Amino acid sequence: MTNASSAQASMTLPTLFVGVDMAQKSFVWAIHGQPQTHCASNDDSGFEQLLKALEGQRVGLLVLQATGGIERALATYLLQHGLPVAVVNPRAAREFARSMGHLAKTDAIDALALAHYAQTLAARADQSSVRYAPASEQVQQLQALVMRRAQLLNMRTAEKNRLGGSIRVLRQSILEVIRTLEQQIARIDKDIDGHVRQHFQEQAKRLEAIKGVGSTTSATMLAFMPELGTIKAGSAAKLAGLAPLNQDSGKARGKRHVWGGRAIVHSTLHMAMLSAVRYNPVIRAFYERLIAAGKPKKVALVACSHKLLRILNAMARTGEPWNEALHVKNA
Repeated sequence: MTNASSAQASMTLPTLFVGVDMAQKSFVWAIHGQPQTHCASNDDSGFEQLLKALEGQRVGLLVLQATGGIERALATYLLQHGLPVAVVNPRAAREFARSMGHLAKTDAIDALALAHYAQTLAARADQSSVRYAPASEQVQQLQALVMRRAQLLNMRTAEKNRLGGSIRVLRQSILEVIRTLEQQIARIDKDIDGHVRQHFQEQAKRLEAIKGVGSTTSATMLAFMPELGTIKAGSAAKLAGLAPLNQDSGKARGKRHVWGGRAIVHSTLHMAMLSAVRYNPVIRAFYERLIAAGKPKKVALVACSHKLLRILNAMARTGEPWNEALHVKNA
């Protein structure tokens, strides 16, 4: 069969929409409209099994649920073999499943719901926010380092909380664990700093020129907002969970709230704002204007985070350095 006739034959095939529910050692996949599900190992042999099952078929979209990075290897493998892939937020996937009547939760049910979700997403006119685009290897390594740092900080906080309510016999054990965690945090801080200097030195230099943006904030933004400079300010705010979302129904007008998005970006920017509202003239002027207008402090801090994110997005897009005089005028 010639290439032309082969392409024509593929156009006559039904379009398949595939959902994949990932786990540590295996994954379950399903095709929308077909009741059966299939299980494969989460390794190269399982990837090949899925690819072979779809070989010669017309695939509209494969949807994988984000599962702590477990899904990346399969998503990248499928992309390398020319298949369209989307990696979706677990909360969005679960809400969609419930809306379709999938109240119970099993791997098979999740795979079937994700397959239906794939059909829905494929119908969107704008596919730019749907299709999976893997981060570079350097960004993925930085993400792993920053996430590990966050995990160590959480463990240290938990141990410090235990210290307050512990009996004397446990105190020494807890203190030793805290010392070990602090050593690990110091070590991973060095690893992050070295990785940033090797791969992201210029970007980090621009970010850290902003008062309130330290090395931790800089590394977090480089790792978890790699889209900065390539997307609109509103899209960046939604990704970071800083976009005020309407809560309106009929004639009722509810308060707008921020929610969702990348929690690590949201929380890191919030901590940066605690310093920026004191030492950054641009952010301080904006914050004081909001407080004078009667805004609660928490709302003002979120708005400051949103403003800084817009500035960072513009700086990444233009390649221009931080210009305090310019941004003071727009505060």
